[in-house]
Amino acid sequence: MASATTEVPVTSGGPSTEDLVARIRELHPLLEKNAARGEQERRVVEETIQALTEAGVFKVAQPKRYGGYEMSVRTQIEVSAAVAEADGGTAWVVTLCNQCAWMTGLFPEQAQDDVWKANPDAKVSGVVTPSSESVRVDGGYVVSGRWYYNSGSRHSDWAVLGMPVVDAAGETIDHGIALIPRSDLDFEETWFVAGMRSSGSNCLIARDVFVPDHRIISAPKAWQGDVPTEHTEEVLYRSAFTPVLALGIAAPQLGMAKKVLEVVSAKAASKPLTFTFYATQAESPVFRHQIAEAALLIDTAYLHAYRAVDEIDRAAREGTFPDELMRARARADAGWVVANVTKAIDLLLFAHGAAGFAENSVIQRHWRDSEVAARHAYIVPGVSLEMYGTALLAKDGNITPML
Repeated sequence: MASATTEVPVTSGGPSTEDLVARIRELHPLLEKNAARGEQERRVVEETIQALTEAGVFKVAQPKRYGGYEMSVRTQIEVSAAVAEADGGTAWVVTLCNQCAWMTGLFPEQAQDDVWKANPDAKVSGVVTPSSESVRVDGGYVVSGRWYYNSGSRHSDWAVLGMPVVDAAGETIDHGIALIPRSDLDFEETWFVAGMRSSGSNCLIARDVFVPDHRIISAPKAWQGDVPTEHTEEVLYRSAFTPVLALGIAAPQLGMAKKVLEVVSAKAASKPLTFTFYATQAESPVFRHQIAEAALLIDTAYLHAYRAVDEIDRAAREGTFPDELMRARARADAGWVVANVTKAIDLLLFAHGAAGFAENSVIQRHWRDSEVAARHAYIVPGVSLEMYGTALLAKDGNITPML
């Protein structure tokens, strides 16, 4: 498997990446025990959330000023992948909460104080799609809308939500991202799916909620590295917005694929290759070829993910903003992670056989979770490759402003 050694310096005053990953691996038995229940209840079991909170897993992208670890994007990837080895749905919630904490770190300090000053353990979920309406009023906006697929919404205290920024005449002039207390939002269960069930990606609803100006930022400006935090010395929040999100939501795929490879490889020494003269799968040259191919596909996914996040972290440390080509390649790297992982898991299921689809098999759970997560619109491989190809050909414009 590709090396997990990070180039990013250890954050002063907090755990190292290796320490944090070790804490997560100690919790694997608990996460695995609660995985089936999480699927049934369509939310991560609270015992799991509490254990991960106590381990500091939700502190990765929170500013140190509020007791967070303010670690690198590389660390966020490794943390998400480590959680996903035990349970993909839990990893998805960890990923989205950490990403939304990172987004909160882009806001002015007054908004960050609203979230964390009284409750340093506050968690943030979110959806940046502006599926809402807004009205300009004195000091802010009144917002109404519905935001679907809000992962981790059952566990969050706040939400970052997309909204149209309008002028006095009601004309849209910008795409905003608003910080709204979870207590101001209604909730509707809408997440009834084949995989990623425990992510709890339900719908949050705002009905005439007032959002003050200091809790709204411009999404297009953030995509270009122009964010209103006063703490420009904080390296993490100089990271390129859209690559951070794309690579973050691809990260659980890495851990799920790694776990499936481990399970299939371990069982091969005793599992017969039915209807052949081979006593075990491990004796078969064809099976060995399949294992090798799957392992290399997973290595490819890890290497592309690490290459991309290391470049993002390096640019943030240097105080430079990646150009469009680099950002497009990072989006393509995220799609390439997904493409290689889905191929690898499919190959491993063929190699392992129909037993992998038993309800009590971790293989089928990771397969379902991976297949659903892979369809997230932000990391669809074909679209990501089109973005990168457009940037490589130096054509004017691209197919999305989110680069």
